[in-house]
Amino acid sequence: MVKQVQDAYIVAATRTPVGKAPRGMMRHVRPDDMLAHVIRRALAQVPGLDPAEISDVVVGCAFPEAQQGLNMARIGAMLAGLPDTVGGITINRYCSSGINAVQIAADRIRLGEADIVIAGGSESMSMVPMMGNKVSLNPAIFAGDENYGIAYGMGLTAEKVAQQWSVSREDQDAFALESHRRALAAIESGAFTGEIAPLEVEYRRPDLERGEVQVQRRTLTTDEGPRRDTTLDGLSRLKTVFDAKGSVTAGNSSQMSDGAGAVVLVSERILRQFALTPLARYVTFAVKGVAPEIMGIGPKVAMPLACAQAGIALGDLGWIELNEAFAAQALAVMRDLELDPARVNPNGGAIALGHPLGATGAIRTATLVHGMRNRGQKGYGMVTMCIGTGMGAAGILEIL
Repeated sequence: MVKQVQDAYIVAATRTPVGKAPRGMMRHVRPDDMLAHVIRRALAQVPGLDPAEISDVVVGCAFPEAQQGLNMARIGAMLAGLPDTVGGITINRYCSSGINAVQIAADRIRLGEADIVIAGGSESMSMVPMMGNKVSLNPAIFAGDENYGIAYGMGLTAEKVAQQWSVSREDQDAFALESHRRALAAIESGAFTGEIAPLEVEYRRPDLERGEVQVQRRTLTTDEGPRRDTTLDGLSRLKTVFDAKGSVTAGNSSQMSDGAGAVVLVSERILRQFALTPLARYVTFAVKGVAPEIMGIGPKVAMPLACAQAGIALGDLGWIELNEAFAAQALAVMRDLELDPARVNPNGGAIALGHPLGATGAIRTATLVHGMRNRGQKGYGMVTMCIGTGMGAAGILEIL
């Protein structure tokens, strides 16, 4: 067993507002620019920290190609103005990429290999579509029943979870409505203000009469996804998307989104050297596989494993950021594990706030840290999600 030599602490956590894809407010913002923005803003929260002491930048991305290819982590670090001595690595475990980035950064510190590491995630679903620009599944997947589930679309896996776990359409729609209600309440109360790094975007429009291009600038401060006009009646009228006789709709599924998040992790030596106040201590991370065709149930097996590694019970978690890929899978996990709904996504989830794939883990880490501290909560919190091809991931932090 590898021996841990020190703890890793989060001293800054921030994110962009999350925009709707593919035609939302951030559709023209490059993912490497989003990444550079949150890196700069995260470091600004730690005045006096010497950037030359940063060892690495670890960034999650679910589809690292095109505008978010070419090792976006290194490019984002350089665009953010970090010294050339700072490394960068882009990682991919689909939807858990962002929380995996936090795990890798923390483990490098815990092993004594580094003292300062930035972890993050960035994804533009406006620029790089779901499944990427060129889908090329291995033909062997279709050769028999053994691996056929790998080819299932995410929506179809949600339908299978809804069927197996008897999650009704009515319950899914009610869950979706509550996600919007909580998100809107958080926005109105200013709960997200401390975690969001406002982002200035530039829009260019042709003026044919004058023969010139008009440039307009707008500062984005709020997530675009939550809808005030969401009603149970409206949700119930939506047609199913993946199965004509199913129950999964666009209204009870996560939104395609654009966004980025960044977290600064340091060792205890750095805390002392720069007189920093830690926001949270990294505790542990777990990942476990499930059948690909019911991938949404993944957190059900990852969450207990993470808690066992931390030596705590599920009931000890004061706040759980359970990514709402679909209402069906979120409800199935919550019911099987008997989770307290009040502790799950208190500020709303991906159905309202969006799900920029590989960035979500880093974004929701910022929400967890700031959310618990805003409410004066100390103790354990978790970021967890299901993962394409059949996995679940869960990371635990201790809010200080």
